[in-house]
Amino acid sequence: MAPRILVVDDEPHIRDVICFALERAGLASMAARNGTEAMAAFRRGNIDLIILDIGMPDMDGLEVCRQIRKTSGLPILFLSARDEEIDRVLGLEIGGDDYVTKPFSPRELVARVKAILKRSSNGAGPERRHATLVAGALSLDRRGRTVTFCDGEIAMTALEFAILDALLSRPDTVFSREQLMEAAYGAGTYVADRTIDSHIRNIRAKFLAAGGQGVIATVHGIGFKLGSEIGRKA
Repeated sequence: MAPRILVVDDEPHIRDVICFALERAGLASMAARNGTEAMAAFRRGNIDLIILDIGMPDMDGLEVCRQIRKTSGLPILFLSARDEEIDRVLGLEIGGDDYVTKPFSPRELVARVKAILKRSSNGAGPERRHATLVAGALSLDRRGRTVTFCDGEIAMTALEFAILDALLSRPDTVFSREQLMEAAYGAGTYVADRTIDSHIRNIRAKFLAAGGQGVIATVHGIGFKLGSEIGRKA
């Protein structure tokens, strides 16, 4: 069955262009005109990813994302007519997986969607799918796409999961932002350094909320590595 993509935008032409591009790429699409319709579609389920416009009346995309993130790690790709850094960073900090600005290339948008879906799927090789990475009280299950700390599950977006996976797979390695960027987004995709910082900040905040500290250590002037205090409770 083709992945199901919910396209949320208050402009009919934009919805039509995106849905057409998705269908041509072999993906199934459905549309919502505003945040209220988006939340109704989300509650009905059967969605693999949401393309979510930020600047909508009624309920904007940022608020839709906040509501969804209370209960779900469903992948969200933000779409906005503005390219201000504050919008980009805020969208990622509240749980967005990626961000594309208008005007956009439908081909690039579809490529971003496929990259997120690939990260969210269990499409790796058999050995990798069944692997479980453990560090102290932290466990990452690649097959089930779950992260647990002290036996409690922590919800992660696809990008956060990919970053944590990279750090756990090489616990003694210091990763540059560029290396984490490639691990999360794939080769050939450029995002600003602050984007990676936002994802790192989100991961740390989630573990702190679960009583964990020192999950990711900053190595000044180089990047990040798995923390040495990962097994401790705050």
